[in-house]
Parts: sequence; structure tokens; C-alpha cells
Amino acid sequence: MTTFTYTPFKPPFWLTNPHLQSILPKFFAPKAPEYRRVVRKDSLDESDIAYDFYDAHPIEHSENSENGELEQTPLIVLFHGMEGSSDSHYARALAYQVHAQGWHFVVAHFRSCGGIPAKGRVFYNAGDTDEVHHMLQTLREQYTNIYAVGVSLGGNALAKYLGEYGDQALCKGAAVISAPVDMSSAALSMHSFLSHRIYTPYLLNPIIKKALANDISPEEMASIKAVNRISDFDDIFTAPRHGYRSNNHYYYSASALPHLINVTRPLLLISAKDDPFLGFTATENDVSDTVTILDTEHGGHVGFIRYRTSKDKSTPLYTQSRFDINWLPETVCTYFKHIGVPSAA
Repeated sequence: MTTFTYTPFKPPFWLTNPHLQSILPKFFAPKAPEYRRVVRKDSLDESDIAYDFYDAHPIEHSENSENGELEQTPLIVLFHGMEGSSDSHYARALAYQVHAQGWHFVVAHFRSCGGIPAKGRVFYNAGDTDEVHHMLQTLREQYTNIYAVGVSLGGNALAKYLGEYGDQALCKGAAVISAPVDMSSAALSMHSFLSHRIYTPYLLNPIIKKALANDISPEEMASIKAVNRISDFDDIFTAPRHGYRSNNHYYYSASALPHLINVTRPLLLISAKDDPFLGFTATENDVSDTVTILDTEHGGHVGFIRYRTSKDKSTPLYTQSRFDINWLPETVCTYFKHIGVPSAA
């Protein structure tokens, strides 16, 4: 395969701060498209899971599946990050970019996300490749050509899945964005002063609220209310709920990094060197020859926001802002075209 070429990410100097890059995009995301929601059971047959579709064209799912005829138009499935959903800024931007290529798009929500509470004992597990495989199996019942995008913790889960399943992976190619593939060092990064002060409340408060609404013991409740770091929450709640001995055991077991050498599908890894959420990232010696690493100097965490010096009126309405968050979806779609996904645009 030829070398993947892409437009470099070059924000103006005053927009290179990683915290600005990480925070600003949510203020400049396009309005969410009109999703079509389908609810199915998770891999444990306990919790309901929401699949939010943005169809490239109307399809008769029931007729196709009953006749054994699957939808041929490519489907791009997004695995979101912690507390993310189809309403996340990156999901909205990617939805429109994918739609513009003539491809189907869907956000597969993890347990407790997308507005549907988890009903079972388990919640969100960044290393749960069985759940990723189950979601792809569910989609494979109706779509032939599936490609995947994973963001942040969802990106770690997707990358780990590709390494563990190899040729048995149900997506034909993938792109992973801002993924903490080494979760132990990422947890340490989140302990830094700025990351702890800026991001921890934003991420931690919603998951604490969900945990407290679950069936937990008084001892668990008291412990959860006392935490002020994500790693403490993982030690008290995430690890024991998912069969790990401790947060250390969880981070070690759930990290994608050791599995990247076994990936056989085309995979693009995108991350910024100034990402305040990440610790160690993959190097060329850590990955198989089907993996392409794209490291940018700037971009923050799932940021990559650009600034136009003037408005381009030839662009679609949803992109007509001087602040532009479309570098990520553009690069992802360019990569999918590079690996052979046909575009109808």
C-alpha cells in the first residue's frame, strides 16, 4: 500500500495551548444530526445499549436481513470516549463528514451512556473487547462493510480489540484518536495539577452520579462520595465491578499498547504530543506493519481545532465558522479512502 498522505495540523501560534485545544471544540461543534436510534441488549444481556444512526440513505433493515441481503454501503461506527455520546463534539463533526462521503454512520454507546442507565452490575470498562465485538456482531447482522473509529478510552478499547482479535476482527479498518493506550501512565498524567483541576471534575462527577444511582452498598456509597481522582474511583468501583484486583490491575489488563503488535487490520493511530490526558504512546517498534502512527505537535485531547483567517462560503453551513474542528473527521475519512473504502461523494 502507498504511504498515507494527509493535510498537516497547523493551528496559529495563539491556538497551540493544549488546554485550549482540548476545551474549545465543544463550543464550535455543529448541531447534532437527526439520528435514528435503535436499542439492543449488551453482550451480557443485561443493559440496554443505544445505537444512533445517521443513514446515508434509507434502508429497509428488516427486509434485507430476512432475505439474507446485507447493506453494502460502508458503515462507519464510532466508539466514544468516557462519558461521551452521539452528542459529543467529535461525534457530530464526524457524522457530517462521513455522511458527505455517502457512508452510513452510527455511534455505538457503551453501558450507561447515551441517556440509558446501566441495569447490570458492570458499567464502562476501557478494556472490554467482548463488548466491542458484540456491538460489531450486532451491526454485522445488517451491514457488510464496517469500519470503526475509537476516541479516547473508546479508542483504547477498539485498538485492544483489533490486537486481540486479529483477522477475526469484524471491522475492515479503523482509526483511533487520542487513545490512552498505556492506561497507567495516562492515570499519572491526569494527576498533574492542571489536569486534575481542569478535567477531573468534568469527567468524574457524571460517573460518580451514575454509580450512586446503581445498586451499591452503604460502604461503597461512602467510599465513592469521598473520591476526588479518577484513579481512586477506578480502584473503588471500576476495578472490583469488572473483576480486577485493583486500579493497577485494571490499567495493566485493559491497556491496548501490548496488543498493537498483533493488529492485522489497517489502523491509524492519531494523537497529539501535547495531549494532557495521555502518558506513553505507541512507537513504530510497538505496532505491526498494518498500523500507521500519526503524531502531531499540537492538538490537545480530541481537540485539533483550527482557525480560518476568513470564512469560506463554499463550505457546508455546519462548517461555516472561523473556528474549525474538521481536521480530525477529514483526516479519518481520507485514511478510509486510502485503505480502499469507496466514496459516493
